[in-house]
Amino acid sequence: MKEACINPDIVTYNSLIAGAMRHCLLSNCMDLFEEMIELGIKPDIWSYNTLMHCFFKLERPDEAYRVFTDIILCYLSPSQATYNTMLNGLCKCGFVENALMLFRKLKRHGFVPSLVTYNILINGLCKAWRLKTARWMLKELGESGLVPNVITYTTVMRCCFRSRRFEQGFEIFEEMIDKGYTFDGFAYCTVVGALVKTSRIEEASHYMERMVNTDSGLDMASYNTLINLYCKGSKLEMAHEVLDKMEKEGFERDEYTNTILMNGLCEGGDVEGAMEYMNTVGFNSNLVALNTLVDRCCKADRIDYAFKIFNSMNMRDSFTYSSLIHNLCKAGRFRCASKLLLSCVRSGMKILPSAKHAVFDCLRQSGHQREVKRLKSEIKLALSAVV
Repeated sequence: MKEACINPDIVTYNSLIAGAMRHCLLSNCMDLFEEMIELGIKPDIWSYNTLMHCFFKLERPDEAYRVFTDIILCYLSPSQATYNTMLNGLCKCGFVENALMLFRKLKRHGFVPSLVTYNILINGLCKAWRLKTARWMLKELGESGLVPNVITYTTVMRCCFRSRRFEQGFEIFEEMIDKGYTFDGFAYCTVVGALVKTSRIEEASHYMERMVNTDSGLDMASYNTLINLYCKGSKLEMAHEVLDKMEKEGFERDEYTNTILMNGLCEGGDVEGAMEYMNTVGFNSNLVALNTLVDRCCKADRIDYAFKIFNSMNMRDSFTYSSLIHNLCKAGRFRCASKLLLSCVRSGMKILPSAKHAVFDCLRQSGHQREVKRLKSEIKLALSAVV
């Protein structure tokens, strides 16, 4: 532009600053902002909004708030997007209470919140596990004359399920149905997943059937949810039928699909089939699937084979160790459990407290009090060596 003697204007700089912001290039944003001022181009509200958003993306809320203050000092009129950017940034940085205080203050000064504003606050409250306040905000939204949309309801519904308040979540879903909302696969999968967790397989099947019969196309998450539903209901043949349909539609099974199918085989008592499936598909790097297989082998009294899988694993986490330790204790192999616990601590892995207590209890019940003292000393020594 400069070579063509075309002078950049505010639109040019706002576009460049926005591009730099998307890639979290703060220094570029600041350089462009200063260059714009040096050229005599006065930043507008969008310039400040973008800069504020960039600071929030980089988790620098104090500097973002300074930009917000500059807007007021420069006598610019903040837009709806300015307030929403500020509230959203505060929520995402963990300052939900500050966002609520700002929201109340803005309302007292005549700010009229939009549906987007309410959705931002409801989402922030849900992520902060403040379900009661989120539901209260949902009620306030309805009383303001605005109509909640699918995003609003789905956000609160998911929070209910995450808080294990399943009935409240199902009530919200029924309210959505009564009000005639159309759902995407995400909303259905959220409900079906919660129903499966509460062992309400028939109801889950009903909603899944409704989703399949709607015009909304099934995505990968929908197929995985459907496969999981059939596996939980011990309908493995139907799960494989869905898998075939999924692959015909052009989707490739991912690590979640493989884990679901393998877990289904294990829960059905077919541990050999699960191991064969793992070898056939070849997902030896899937830690979740391997942890599931180790646990199921132990529960099927195949602890030696579980050890074989354990030793072949390139990656392990605290759940891998804890699963084996718990099952070794149940089998009365307390010395083996002690050695495994110690090797876990020595490798720098954080062991779950329940696994430690299981070994100590097992040794005490077997009359090996001295072993408990010795093991505690060795764990303490190993921890100090790791640090």
